[in-house]
Amino acid sequence: MKIIDSKGRLFGKLSILDFAAAGVIGLVAVGIFFFPGTPLTNNIVAQTKQKPIEVEILVRGLGVTNLDSLFKEFKENQEADIVIRNQPAGKVKIVGNELLPRTTPVPQPDGTVKALPDPRPEIMMIRDMLVTVEGKAEATSTGFVLPGSKKVKIGSSIQLQGNTYDFNGTVVSIELKDS
Repeated sequence: MKIIDSKGRLFGKLSILDFAAAGVIGLVAVGIFFFPGTPLTNNIVAQTKQKPIEVEILVRGLGVTNLDSLFKEFKENQEADIVIRNQPAGKVKIVGNELLPRTTPVPQPDGTVKALPDPRPEIMMIRDMLVTVEGKAEATSTGFVLPGSKKVKIGSSIQLQGNTYDFNGTVVSIELKDS
């Protein structure tokens, strides 16, 4: 018995074309299950012209007992992870932070209203601050796009994560820095 007969069948039963089709289907299955992501998208992001930006984030109502240790953490480890819409969006550098005063409106005897420091003791652990971060983003006609196709705009909610902190804030300012 010949291995390949006159009609191109192996052992008289299977065609060589059947094996070729099964091989192509097998390679497609391996490609889908073992290599699901395409490296094409990573190359596109890397080739765009990213420029340095500075973003100011307003953090309201952060509960912290030792604010000095948080500011010390910002100075010692200036790199933080950011999360936008529950998706990691890379790392940024913390370049500044400013504690905002907690005030309360107090009516005056003459009918005017003044903003005075809040005297409540429980408010001493609830802080508002402005955190300034730097990163790289692509400037487009619709705004700034961080690596990973994450758009950042004024009003966007951003989560900052570090070694000892994890809190949310709102973008209040975005500026393109001179490189």
